[in-house]
Amino acid sequence: MPVFTVHGPRAETARPSPDRIAFVRDGFAFFAFVFGGLWLAYHRLWLALLGYLVAVVALIAAMIAFGVPPGARFGVLFLVALLMGFEAASLRRWTLSRRKWKLLDVVVGDNRDEAERRFFQRWTQVRHEADATHRGEPPPPRRAAMTPAMPRDEIIGLFPQPGTPR
Repeated sequence: MPVFTVHGPRAETARPSPDRIAFVRDGFAFFAFVFGGLWLAYHRLWLALLGYLVAVVALIAAMIAFGVPPGARFGVLFLVALLMGFEAASLRRWTLSRRKWKLLDVVVGDNRDEAERRFFQRWTQVRHEADATHRGEPPPPRRAAMTPAMPRDEIIGLFPQPGTPR
């Protein structure tokens, strides 16, 4: 299942409006692999686009200056495109952090719609619990631990009991 990171503007109140929340899918971005610079421009990653263009132009110029054969040039540019596909989500998260956005949550879902549904369901539940606490109601009960507490003198595994001879 794909993992999405959820980001919201830091400058707003503790709860940003739902239309100002960004979901960034973690993983390989096929369109960033195929279209590179156009993908960066579409997502308005201007500083990353500038760095990408400078790096690609410098790389091409260096390969031409050193007389690298065309097949090897294609291979190098293919690896640059592959790197772009793998690091596209990291570039989006980096740009959001530069724009003073904060990481709100990490959500797992089959697609973006399911990730949004899961995030907002959890988000409204936390909001409701926080509102109940502020109205003077008791806080929600804590969940009990699933495993029973072990006595302090016991040892887990195949080790001998403490204090017994070998």
